[in-house]
Amino acid sequence: MNYRVPQPVPQVILDDVRGAQKMLSGVSRTTAMEGSRYLSSLIGSPVHLKCENLQRTGSFKLRGAYVRIAGLRPEQRAAGVVAASAGNHAQGVALASSLLGVRSTVFMPVGAPLPKVAATQDYGAEVRMHGQVVDETLAAAQEYADRTGAVFIHPFDHRDIVAGQGTVGLEILEQCPEVRTILVGIGGGGLAAGVAVAVKALRPDVRVIGVQAAGAAAYPPSLKVGHPVSIDDPVTMADGIKVGRPGDVPFKIIGELLDDVRTVSEDALSSALLLCLERAKMVVEPAGCSSVAALLSEPERYGDGPVVAVLSGGNVDPLLLQRILRHGMAAAGRYLSLRLRVADRPGALAGLLGVLSAVDANVLDVSHVRTDPRLGLTEVEVELHLETKGQEHCAEVARSLHGAGYKVMG
Repeated sequence: MNYRVPQPVPQVILDDVRGAQKMLSGVSRTTAMEGSRYLSSLIGSPVHLKCENLQRTGSFKLRGAYVRIAGLRPEQRAAGVVAASAGNHAQGVALASSLLGVRSTVFMPVGAPLPKVAATQDYGAEVRMHGQVVDETLAAAQEYADRTGAVFIHPFDHRDIVAGQGTVGLEILEQCPEVRTILVGIGGGGLAAGVAVAVKALRPDVRVIGVQAAGAAAYPPSLKVGHPVSIDDPVTMADGIKVGRPGDVPFKIIGELLDDVRTVSEDALSSALLLCLERAKMVVEPAGCSSVAALLSEPERYGDGPVVAVLSGGNVDPLLLQRILRHGMAAAGRYLSLRLRVADRPGALAGLLGVLSAVDANVLDVSHVRTDPRLGLTEVEVELHLETKGQEHCAEVARSLHGAGYKVMG
């Protein structure tokens, strides 16, 4: 267990968030609040999407980064700032620094998506590639700060960062005053903590619920023991909330103010991303749609009033998006992969395809295996990739194949 006793942990109050809101006037956008008819029908209450994926730089991160850098003393600004990030925080720091006339250096892990690297550079930062994982990148950035005197801008563990992110909460209350529940993703905790500070000070009756990816859920065990603890090797497609240890500043706030922290599966995340794209016409990264994944996973929990789900970011690498969409479509029963054995004779494949055509399953790909020693002399294994219409259609395809005498291997 890697546990550091925070001495002391700075407080963040409503006045800090209101001050941040004034500072951000004309800098960050008041992002749209869009209703979702599909999600509303699913849970039986109105659902609204807070679209921080449409924020400048594509995520909420600009808010906290700008407030943090704007609060630096003149001599600190002159020394420049440094940050470490695989994407959203990097872009937020780069743009905030450019707007404030501060030199910025951003360390990014080797292998970071090229669009995110290019965007960070375009916003004005000097990008240095270091390390294979974010922890190595963070260590390099901290060493650079110690060596050069540049100010290290932490992605979530600072009161100014939390106050800046809390402006999302103020906007939610202004745009949807009847809200009863707010769902927000949690990585290190800066956004959830800031939203909780703002909302609970003005509307203590509103539930604020954090959402973590199940493979990177450091908050549930930390809250259970009462202090931040680290988890080893967090694994999730949602790199924006892939954080192994809660921040000291947000952890204290979340422990006091959040109503609950839920976890969601990788299938739920990919299904949520697909839903946002198809139904809401929103490009959202996996971390950004974790709130929607929570609604899809447990719709019965949120039917007692209007819900706001925060779409925290939309910076997703196109190659990753392609893989996630395939995963999401498979989880939703829109793709089906099958292996089965047929007789190795003319017309056998045509007969199989005829069965699939009769149930309106679209064949995307077919491959044959003839060299497996487990096959009989007159057998061939066929692997099929099908486009289907949902889980019921998948079951219908399986029944039709069984009824036609085919044995599905997997």
